[in-house]
Amino acid sequence: MNAPLYKEAGAPVADRVRDLLSRMTLTEKVGQVNQRMYGWDAYERTPDGHRLTDAFRAEVAAFDGMGALYGLQRADPWSGVTFADGITAADAARVADSVQQHVMSSTRLGIPVLLVEEVPHGHQALDGTVLPVNLAVGASWDPELYEAAAAGAAAELRARGGHVALVSALDLVRDPRWGRAEECFGEDPYLAARFTQALVRGMQGDDAVFAPDRAAVVLKHFAGQGATIGGRNSAATELGPRELHEIHLVAARAGVRAGAAGVMAAYNEYDGLPCAASRELLTGLLHERWGFTGLVMADGCALDRLVRLAGDPVAAGALALGAGTDLSLWDGCFPRLAEAVERGLVSEDTLDAAVSRVLALKFRLGLFERPYVDEEPARSPALDALSERLARESIVLLSHDQASHDEATLPLTDPSRIAVIGPNADSLAQQLGDYTAPQRPGTGLTVLDGIRTVAPPGSEVTYARGCELVGDDLGGIPEAVALAAGADTAVLVLGGSSAREADTRFDSNGAAVVASGAPVGMTCGEGVDLADLSLPQGQLALLDAVAATGTPVVVVLVQGRPHAVPESAGRARAVLSAWYPGPWGGLAIADVLFGRAEPVGRLPLSVPRSAAQLPVFYNAKDHGYRGYVDQPATALHAFGHGLSYTTVEYGEPRLSRSRAPVTDPTLTCTVAVTNTGTRATLETVQLYVRRVAGSSSWPRVRELRGFARVDLAPGEHAEVVFVVEADTLASLDRALESVVEPGELLLETGPSSDRTSGTLLTLTPS
Repeated sequence: MNAPLYKEAGAPVADRVRDLLSRMTLTEKVGQVNQRMYGWDAYERTPDGHRLTDAFRAEVAAFDGMGALYGLQRADPWSGVTFADGITAADAARVADSVQQHVMSSTRLGIPVLLVEEVPHGHQALDGTVLPVNLAVGASWDPELYEAAAAGAAAELRARGGHVALVSALDLVRDPRWGRAEECFGEDPYLAARFTQALVRGMQGDDAVFAPDRAAVVLKHFAGQGATIGGRNSAATELGPRELHEIHLVAARAGVRAGAAGVMAAYNEYDGLPCAASRELLTGLLHERWGFTGLVMADGCALDRLVRLAGDPVAAGALALGAGTDLSLWDGCFPRLAEAVERGLVSEDTLDAAVSRVLALKFRLGLFERPYVDEEPARSPALDALSERLARESIVLLSHDQASHDEATLPLTDPSRIAVIGPNADSLAQQLGDYTAPQRPGTGLTVLDGIRTVAPPGSEVTYARGCELVGDDLGGIPEAVALAAGADTAVLVLGGSSAREADTRFDSNGAAVVASGAPVGMTCGEGVDLADLSLPQGQLALLDAVAATGTPVVVVLVQGRPHAVPESAGRARAVLSAWYPGPWGGLAIADVLFGRAEPVGRLPLSVPRSAAQLPVFYNAKDHGYRGYVDQPATALHAFGHGLSYTTVEYGEPRLSRSRAPVTDPTLTCTVAVTNTGTRATLETVQLYVRRVAGSSSWPRVRELRGFARVDLAPGEHAEVVFVVEADTLASLDRALESVVEPGELLLETGPSSDRTSGTLLTLTPS
């Protein structure tokens, strides 16, 4: 007897999907669009290893199959999983295979299950390699390096039995009060799009069928979640269609074009509807206008929120399915889709379309032919090295007060007495970011560890915590002051933390629950939004006290959002932002402090002077606003800013032609850069477009449309050439279509968005 068509490996995916779908019952179909179970409830540890739970077996039996299982290997305080009871790298493949074997052998059709894992900055699992958070990645301005790291993370995930990586990529930091700022590549759509493309290419590869070491990517979150009112997590947005398309959909469009396997519908509402219920976004835009063929996943428990809108869970599930949501997450609505079909609330054809997209991904991943892991996973030294390199390239030198001193404070080159002070100086957890699994003892280096490792022989390194991360307890300041007073340099490591603790309270979707005004060790992360972007009171008091000793102060900010630190002016000789640099960030920071590496990071967002002046993103509408009466409206540090240990001079940009028809606008923009200092550097040359006349909508101040990174030896001169094409010059017309419009534009080049020189380009109708 011939095998069914869906089991023929050489048959086209579409044909296999149709054949399998034709054999499925309504119950089996509903099972394929469900992801109801928390993965850590699927197993329990025994003296001999791990066993599958009765709850997992019952869930499979309820639908004669399972569409997806979320977080089988997730470990963190929310899941409660630790090294004592979780799945380590040594166990991962075996446990994943046992899950797959049970699903395939105990169900009628033997459809494999998708194993879905969080991979926000590396796989969130015990022994998973941790990368710097996305905000740090964005500060590297190095998509190629990130693509290599994403490929390594995908290989690690697949070696442990995972198939689908959930990765934040689509949100933008339009309001840095938002606790999830660390998950964004920055505030700019072009920069985010470049990194989203790199993510998809690195994770998935270029083939329609996934290689065994590549994983499917679901991009989070679609759409506009970074624009919620007041920076409040999961709140509504006030986005109009133009702002949505010009700013918040650019990265998603890039991800879709790169072939992303899926997107996750965001919690926020757009035009009165939560994204998971927006047919306009999920079907009209994604599938019909963009031609997206991947799946749409709901965010955790998001469909349960629709009950208030639809009236009951059955209707809520029908609403989401009809809008274009294909796969649920932890809700009680999609499990009742059979009732929705039987009540006529949604058609079985609509359900079939969702099931087809889930099945197509399983076929593309090769799960019917290769359902099990080929070999045992091992920690990748290469991925550790990429994590460290990303951390090093993401460090931004915000200020360096060398002009008023005979010698520059940085780099620290000679043996000296160094006082390392601050609540983030000796805490690995506080440099890792949210969505991070517990780390084994001995993994990584804190900033203090890094300084002790890198400091020249003969140096004396002392340490005091000085104050707690939050609160106003000043009891540790006298010790810190004494150490600083006796040192040649004080390195003050301040900032924030997204480290979750065992006693942190969580919502049903894993977001931290923090009561207003309650003391908590987290100052960032999902559910931890701030009204005030200043550093906590204790940290500011510590900065004042240490600076008052007269010892030169270098401030290192370990943070998941840009804190407003105007207080550092006049108090610190230098300020660096290291973001959450990951486990090897301490070594990366020390390398930059001591000049073993140059500071090459550039800001992926604008740093405000205070929360009162928000928004300060650089690409606002160009209405010529002059500013507040009581403080400037400009950012403290502009988008793209970043100093180095040398000086680079820019020439004026030169165009290959100053007039071009909109039908063929391709040209080149060339700018000369010269390293006029004494140290080698890696300069990030930025290209901006500014429309000055002629447009179907009001223009923005300027928009990033290109960048190039060039190595410059001392005294070296280079010509950087940007190829300017239609996409570089395009804007959205009244129909929100991308077009090149006649008019006058300035093409600007420079080291940051506030230090550019421009030359005029005239675009003619023909």
